[in-house]
Amino acid sequence: MALPASKLNKHHLKKEAEQPPKGSEKKSEVKFIPLLITLAIGVIIWNITPPSGLEPQAWQLFAIFVATIIGLIIKPMPMGVVAIFGLTATVLTQTLTMGEALSGFSNTVIWLIVIAFFISRGFIKTGLGTRVAYFFVMKFGKKTLGLSYSLLLSDLLLAPAMPSNTARAGGIILPIIRSLSETYGSRVGDGTERKVGAFLTKVSFQGVNITSAMFLTAMAANPLAMSLAGEVAGVNITWTGWMMAALVPGIISLILIPLVIYKLYPPEIKETPGASDLAKKKLQEMGPLKKAEWYMVGVFFLILGLWIFGSNVGIDATTTAFIGLCTLLLVQVLNWDDIKNEKGAWDTLVWFAALVMMANFLNSLGMIPWFSGVMEGSVSGMSWMVALVVLAVVYFYSHYFFASNTAHVSAMYAAFLAVLIAVGAPPMMAALLLAFFSSLFSCTTHYGAGPAPVFFGTGFVSQNKWWSIGFLISIIHIIVWLGIGGLWWKVLGLW
Repeated sequence: MALPASKLNKHHLKKEAEQPPKGSEKKSEVKFIPLLITLAIGVIIWNITPPSGLEPQAWQLFAIFVATIIGLIIKPMPMGVVAIFGLTATVLTQTLTMGEALSGFSNTVIWLIVIAFFISRGFIKTGLGTRVAYFFVMKFGKKTLGLSYSLLLSDLLLAPAMPSNTARAGGIILPIIRSLSETYGSRVGDGTERKVGAFLTKVSFQGVNITSAMFLTAMAANPLAMSLAGEVAGVNITWTGWMMAALVPGIISLILIPLVIYKLYPPEIKETPGASDLAKKKLQEMGPLKKAEWYMVGVFFLILGLWIFGSNVGIDATTTAFIGLCTLLLVQVLNWDDIKNEKGAWDTLVWFAALVMMANFLNSLGMIPWFSGVMEGSVSGMSWMVALVVLAVVYFYSHYFFASNTAHVSAMYAAFLAVLIAVGAPPMMAALLLAFFSSLFSCTTHYGAGPAPVFFGTGFVSQNKWWSIGFLISIIHIIVWLGIGGLWWKVLGLW
């Protein structure tokens, strides 16, 4: 029996609604050509006869590890999926037992960064992070240069409790840059990029790299470097020790870099009185601090205090993070849905655990000691100071070949640290220098770290300018952190 016209139309509309619109099909997460390249590299290394002095098991794990790192670089699948495949391969090939393969999930450093992700969600959810940024813009934003410093100050204040520098960049800093650029008629595509937008974009990107280097919990790969330093070289880096070592060179870089960009790539508009007024208006719209924001302020100072002084009463950094999270859940700034939906944290847990596990077993099975012995020959005859400079610079500029801080740290940090210690470099100084460079080397390209495509994607800065300015800034970073940083570390007794 035929349906009445009204019912027929409803039936047709329902059928249309059930079908996804054209072009909305979900993109495949698997890229087969990069996947085949990744697998081929792993298989080729696996089938090479292990070098003399190295056990087959260590070489097999090395093959899986290299394939995993290649996967993180060329991305045939999301990072977490690549890590799971690598973990599974260690068990299927009987290179490791299941218990050994899952041992990374019990690493306390991994849980520190995961919990810090949850805490950082509170800054975004409550609006406190945006409020802080607008406050500094209101106070220091009457000139374009001052405006850039206000954005860096905001990032510096938020960095200790926000391990996702991409979230800080894209979720807090970039929306404010867009708003300010629009206010001053600086838009992409109409020739007005250089008014203020290009300058603020470039300065803020470089600032995020510096603040990421200054705190253990300011960038996701920092705790990976800390863990590798402990597991591979027996170097125990504390939250306070990291902060103190980075304090002087970090502040100098934050002061110097905006000035350098101001000279090399100046904004057309030098005075921005309206920025302060805009920020004031935004703060008025937000109203007074809400109860949830006060709770967030309290928890921020609680965890900061415990990260600095907690070791005196037996509370380590990971326990502190758990205390902060429990407090936020108790006062209902966060709820369980917030925790479940924090995809970045769970993603980090998976790839972090897999990489740390592989790195630990590469060390215990003799791969890293063997490699450091081979590498030691390349710097034999050099003093430890010369070797430190040479290897640190090589480590820095090799980031041109990486699209991820994590992949770079996973691939090279432990080996370079082992070589430096073998040639007589002070272990703590070498570990921290490489760790700091693991954030700073992102200054060079528009793809080298999470915040890079976020800022570059705005279109305010051309690729040529991005790379040329980035290279000059890389030279400044190396001079500041090796030179002034080296003198500061002497004062601290690190060498």
